[in-house]
Formats: sequence, C-alpha cells, structure tokens
Amino acid sequence: MDIDPTQPWGVAIDYAGRATLAESGHTIHVNVSDTSLSSVIAPDSITGTYSPVTVTAQFTETGENGAVLRGTGRVTVLPVGTAPVVPDRTAVQRAVTAALDDFTAHTAAYLALCRTWTTTAPPAEPDPT
Repeated sequence: MDIDPTQPWGVAIDYAGRATLAESGHTIHVNVSDTSLSSVIAPDSITGTYSPVTVTAQFTETGENGAVLRGTGRVTVLPVGTAPVVPDRTAVQRAVTAALDDFTAHTAAYLALCRTWTTTAPPAEPDPT
C-alpha cells in the first residue's frame, strides 16, 4: 500500500474516519476511530488519559452459492502519557496488511474444510439376489 505523505493517517479519510481503497485487487474499507463513548475529544475524567485510536480494515469477497470470505485487520494506536493520540501514517498500512493476511488464512482454512467434505460416490446398492 502506498502511504500518502500529505495525509496525517497516510490515506485520505472522510469526516467520519472512513476511507475506501484498492489493494491487491480488493476494495478495502478502512475506519479510524477513537474508543471513547463521547463525541468530545477530551481526556477520560477518571484516568486523565485520552482514548486509544483503532484503525480497522475489512473487505469481503463473494462467490457462488452465497460463499463469502472476509479479511479483517485491526491496529490500535495508544496515546503517549496524557497527550492525545498522534496520527500514525503506518497504522492504516499495517491494518490493510493484517486484513490481507487474514483473508489468505481464511481462504486456506476454507479450502481445507472443503477438502474434508468432498463428496465421494455413494456405496453400491447390494445385489438383491
């Protein structure tokens, strides 16, 4: 994945922290969000620290008969001390790499499962005589 050095997170994200990009022939959806329950970016009133930021990447590929394989990746960027999280240009790249690796692992597991369920010819009917 190419990192855009002009963007704080290495990729252009919208106002809600979302981005869509293409990587290795897949359309990948990225989300950058903090883990707080508030819409106000402020330190936690109990701990005095800012919330970590989570970067997720996910995509799905569909096949015949409703088969769906997913790849997901997640990276957490922690704040340093009592300062807010500083954007990490490599976080999206690491999340996308994790999603592609996860997809590869799911594909291999799915193929192995399919091999164990390969149908064989039914046993021959016994001769009635």
